[in-house]
Amino acid sequence: MAFKRTRKRRDFLRNATLGTIGLTFASGTAFRNYKTGSEVKKVGIIGLDTSHSTAFTRMLNSSEPDPRFSGYRIVAAYPRGSNDIKSSTDRIPGYTEEVKKYGVQIVNSIEELLSLVDYILLETNDGRLHLEQAVPVMRAGKRFFIDKPIAASLPDVIAIFRLSEIYNVPLFSSSSLRYIPGVDDIARGAIGKVTGAFAYSPATLEKTHPDLFWYGVHGVEILFTVMGTGCVSVSRTFTEGADVATGVWNDGRIGTFRGIRTGRADYGGTVFGEKGIMVLGKYGGYEPLLVEIARFFETGVPPVKPEETTEIFAFMTAADESKKAGGKPVMIEEVMKKAKKDAEKSVLKYTKQ
Repeated sequence: MAFKRTRKRRDFLRNATLGTIGLTFASGTAFRNYKTGSEVKKVGIIGLDTSHSTAFTRMLNSSEPDPRFSGYRIVAAYPRGSNDIKSSTDRIPGYTEEVKKYGVQIVNSIEELLSLVDYILLETNDGRLHLEQAVPVMRAGKRFFIDKPIAASLPDVIAIFRLSEIYNVPLFSSSSLRYIPGVDDIARGAIGKVTGAFAYSPATLEKTHPDLFWYGVHGVEILFTVMGTGCVSVSRTFTEGADVATGVWNDGRIGTFRGIRTGRADYGGTVFGEKGIMVLGKYGGYEPLLVEIARFFETGVPPVKPEETTEIFAFMTAADESKKAGGKPVMIEEVMKKAKKDAEKSVLKYTKQ
C-alpha cells in the first residue's frame, strides 16, 4: 500500500509539472498513461458549443482509441464559445458535462488552457471569435486546428493565415466533408483529369455569418477538394429553399455547388473526368478528419494549403456579392483585393499588442 501511495504521488507530481512547463509546439510533449502504458499527447479544446467537441473527445479519449490517433488525448477545455448564437450557447452546459465524463479538465481562460496542453482544437462554432481566440494560441507556439468556418469574414481568414506566418505556427482548417469517400480515388486518377464537378450539402443560414459560411461550407469544401484552386468568378442563384453557386476556373472548367434548405438534405457530389464520371460516396463521419489532425500535430505539415482554404472562403464571399448583384458574376480577384486591405488592419492590431 505504501508503494502505491508513493507511486501515485510521484505520478501526480510528474503530470502536474508537465502541465506547467511551457514547451514549444515542436517538442511533441507527452506523458505516460499508466493504465495503458502508452504515451498521451495533450490536446486542449477551445469552445464547447459544437457537437464536434464532444465527438472528438469520445474518439480520442476512448478506452481503446484508434492507433491512427497517435496517442493524442483531450485533457482540458475552455468551454466559452458563441456569446449570442442561441443554438450554440444552449449547448455549452450539456457538452461541458459530457466531456468531463472523459476526464477533461474545465478551465476558465484560454491562457490557463495553453499552460496545460501542447496542441489545440479551436472548435468554437462562431467564426466571428476565431481570429481573437487564435492569436494567443499562435503567441504560445501551439500547433492547432480551426474547425469550420475558419472565420466569419474573408479578411479574418487572410489575417489568421498571415499571423500564422508571422508567429511561425502551423495551422489548418477543414470541413470533415473533405474526406468523403471517393475523393481519394479521384486524387489517384480513377477518372483521369477532373473536368468539372457538382457538389451539394445543407446550407442553413445564420444571420451573423455570410450565407454559405455557416453550413454551405461543407459542400463548397467538397467542390474544391476535387476541383482544386483556380476559380476566377462566381455567380449565384438564390431562393429561400436553395442556392446554386457556379464557379468558372482559370482553365475553363466549371464547378457548381447546390445548397439545400428544403426537402431532404444530404452531402455528396458528382465529379466529371476525362476517363469517367464518379458519384461520391456517403458521408462517413469525423474519423478521417481526426486522423488527419493527429498526423498534422505529429508533423506540423498542414494537409490543406492556406491558399486553398482562402479560396474556398473567397468563393463563398463572391457568391454573397453575386446575390446582392442579382446573380451577376463576381470576380474572385475583386473580393480578394478588398479583403487583403481589411486584413492588414487586423494583422497590425495583433502584432502591435
